[in-house]
Amino acid sequence: MSVVTNEGELPRTAHLLSRLARGMLMNPLGLIGAGIIGAVIIMALFAPVIAPYDPVLVDLDNKLASPTTQHIMGTDQSGRDIFSRVIWGSRPSLMVGILSVAIGMTGGVWLGLLAGYYSGTAVEQIIMRVIDGLFSIPLLVWAIAFVGIVGVGPIEIGPFILPNEAKVILLVGLLYIPPIARVMYSAAIVEAEAEYVLARRAQGAGNLTIMIGEVLRNCWSPVIVQATLFVAIGIIIEASLSFIGLGVQPPKPSWGTMLADARGYVFSGEWWLPVFPGLAICFTVIGFNLMGDVLRDIMDPRRTTSRLM
Repeated sequence: MSVVTNEGELPRTAHLLSRLARGMLMNPLGLIGAGIIGAVIIMALFAPVIAPYDPVLVDLDNKLASPTTQHIMGTDQSGRDIFSRVIWGSRPSLMVGILSVAIGMTGGVWLGLLAGYYSGTAVEQIIMRVIDGLFSIPLLVWAIAFVGIVGVGPIEIGPFILPNEAKVILLVGLLYIPPIARVMYSAAIVEAEAEYVLARRAQGAGNLTIMIGEVLRNCWSPVIVQATLFVAIGIIIEASLSFIGLGVQPPKPSWGTMLADARGYVFSGEWWLPVFPGLAICFTVIGFNLMGDVLRDIMDPRRTTSRLM
């Protein structure tokens, strides 16, 4: 009987990071996406240092001022500096995008792994039928319906108080579980029938050991790619909810609320009101989409092989 061994191979994590680094350096789109994401993360983390003005400070004497050296993106109808509000608005967008994906992966990875590993059993049927039912309704519809029902105010759960931003993060994260579970299920059902899994079973390894130690670590590639794209979707959902008044509440800055406030000035000449928050959303989403495309190319060996042939 042959024994499966990993001797002589690089550690999987180090090998994956090395491959990602080489792929990013060789792909200009990947560098652009990484640069955009890095800039947005820096804005969010260091907003108090970077922003030149208080984002909620009202200055009616300078309302609707066009971009100048003093206010490089102009001011809004309340005289608030748009550049400062764009910087601070990156915080709720990234929080919703990243934290919701973390919640979605926590539940979706394990549900998809269980359904894929135990394919052909009642476990698979129960998990996947529930996932299919939840997945049939679009994310934004779920989000609008839930927030519309519970309202935009904080919710008290025992000793804990959930602000509206936390509700949006939790909701979007739960809604990410079905699509992430489907991606993990598609990968796990293939890996569960691979020869190395059969070899591990022949060696007497238990199901939990095989699932976590073998199947799970070989299914990360499509999940990571999908998670990157879901961050961009989360940013759009947060902006959409804020745009219709169900997300971040004024006067807190948010790209969605900034666009909502600018609706009445689209045709009156104050072009800077909708342009700059709109560009912030566009560039951030494009950055994560570019990163997702590059990660897909790097982590899919079939694409790499096809280029070399």
